[in-house]
Amino acid sequence: MTTKAQPRDRFDYPIPKTPVTGPVYHAKGTEFQVWAPTADKVELLLYQDPLGGDPSGNWNFREGGAGVWKLTAPGDLAGTYYVYRVHINGKWSEEVPDPNATLVGVNGKRGYIGDLRSTDPEGWQQDAMSAGGKRVARGNPLDAVVYELQVRDATIHASSGAKNKGKYLGLAESGTRNSAGLSTGLDHIKELGVTHVHLLPFFDFASIDETKPDGTRYNWGYDPLNYNAVEGSFSTDARDPKVRVRELKELILAMHRKGLKVVMDVVYNHTSSGEHSSFNQLVPGYYYRQDAKGGFSNATACGNETASDREMFRRFMVNSVAYWIKEYHLDGFRFDLMGVHDIKTMNEVSAAVRSIRPDALLYGEGWTAGASPLPDSLRALKANASKLNGIAVFSDDVRDGIKGSVFNHADKGFVSGKAGMEPSIRFGITAAVKHDQVDYKKVNYSKAPYSKEPGSTMAYCECHDNHTLWDKLAISAKDATPKEREEMHCLALLTVLTSQGISFLHAGTEFLRSKGGVENSFESPDSINAIDWDRKTKYRAVNDLVRLLIGMRKGHPAFRMKSGADIRAALKFLDGPAGTVVYRIDGTRSKDAWKDIIVLLNGSDKEQTVKLPAGSFSHFIRNNRQLQELVASKDSGSIVLAPHSGSILYK
Repeated sequence: MTTKAQPRDRFDYPIPKTPVTGPVYHAKGTEFQVWAPTADKVELLLYQDPLGGDPSGNWNFREGGAGVWKLTAPGDLAGTYYVYRVHINGKWSEEVPDPNATLVGVNGKRGYIGDLRSTDPEGWQQDAMSAGGKRVARGNPLDAVVYELQVRDATIHASSGAKNKGKYLGLAESGTRNSAGLSTGLDHIKELGVTHVHLLPFFDFASIDETKPDGTRYNWGYDPLNYNAVEGSFSTDARDPKVRVRELKELILAMHRKGLKVVMDVVYNHTSSGEHSSFNQLVPGYYYRQDAKGGFSNATACGNETASDREMFRRFMVNSVAYWIKEYHLDGFRFDLMGVHDIKTMNEVSAAVRSIRPDALLYGEGWTAGASPLPDSLRALKANASKLNGIAVFSDDVRDGIKGSVFNHADKGFVSGKAGMEPSIRFGITAAVKHDQVDYKKVNYSKAPYSKEPGSTMAYCECHDNHTLWDKLAISAKDATPKEREEMHCLALLTVLTSQGISFLHAGTEFLRSKGGVENSFESPDSINAIDWDRKTKYRAVNDLVRLLIGMRKGHPAFRMKSGADIRAALKFLDGPAGTVVYRIDGTRSKDAWKDIIVLLNGSDKEQTVKLPAGSFSHFIRNNRQLQELVASKDSGSIVLAPHSGSILYK
């Protein structure tokens, strides 16, 4: 019997044995290489300017085997801009920057030749959190409390008190204050107590014209142009390719000196353009998945999706994260639309990162924005979280369980009184691990646990996408008073910060951040996206509650148990009225100073009475507020919970 041969992938090109890197600069000559297996000629063009003008020189590459073209251009080329173009089927491609470029000119149209060591700020090589440097402590991912922030948003508002508003250096400033004298920016973040600052994209993206630094156009940056280069619009001089690099390093160094770790938001799932990208011009079609008609597949809803399952893009991703973590001393990555990528690639990424930074924090969106030709069984979806090595997924189950569906603006959630959301809250509290007291049939999205261990799950209720929590409540609970919505907001954050798994907060949520009701503010002006630091004064009580909860979480390991077995053994749900979720944690299993803990969440719009276990418990939080006399206030028998409130008792 004969077996029918499998059709050969039309992109089954020769794969080089060694990595293909960006230019290697030497004073006497610069080495270039590029993978272009379908080209019959490859050319390097040199320019003296980042935009326009005629080439000052051009050089022909020689084919070195396995589709890799190589060239050593003589002389000291420091300060020179460069591009590639390839000749395929009788036609020259567009001039494009090197996909591996680490320095680029304004607007990222051309690569730049220079020595990266000259971009290191004073103290960079001694950075305690540098790759290979001695760490102060090696953290467990479950110890993380992540704070998601966009560089420009952080300081562009007049109330930030920053000098370099909207810039890397603005966020690096210390001593900034709002109009009432309260800390803002970096000092506020340190004061709040979070461990990691997740920065929205700061790789070089396409949507901002860097030649107009004072322009009003805004974008989050989820439109990658040059993956390994730094975005220039956040620098004080985008026309100098080295300034953006140095100023980003100064920001990272400032955060490290505050004891904060830095997570980079990366977007390897699509590029700003499919057809005109450097990838597609150099090797047409290879780096992207195709649909049934041969066009760009679109699981990203951005016009194209990259093909991580093809070896050279897999290598690119692995080498790219390794480069960023070594050159910029990063402490982790957040992967946009991670469900587009295949599991094998993500596990190779994890292995590469942890070979450099064992305590790196890795997490991503375990979904796509559309259908992909890659089978679900092979992709890094949340349903496959247990197959990912050391990479967490966001729990949209608890997110929408807490506040209501992000796709139905009027939909309420647990904190705003929607009935039947208790199973989804239990699912989030137990970090999506198997637990006999979770009725999976009634969980809003996932009908089975997808995490084996709590470190695979991110607990959150909002992020940069969709409405802020405060705006969502204003829409879905429009009949509630502002004070009632404030209590709902507090309950939501209390639920996140008492859940097992890894905690994630959206910047400004601690003082009820609003974007004026705008749902998708990716290109809205500063008037919508800027963080108004004077809200910290107005909502000081909420800010103080969040700071207290973060401190509690960091100080009490019972809220960040390290295994599913521990959660199943130590965390037990207690009976309570409809609209409440009540559970008890045996703190002794985590060697917590609190031996017995009870968390009580009342999402309903009325007071609820809950029977307590025998014994006397001290209050830590009562109805969303800290009691002044912790030990003096005790309960036994039962407790009355205010509407839309959370309480924490211990002994």
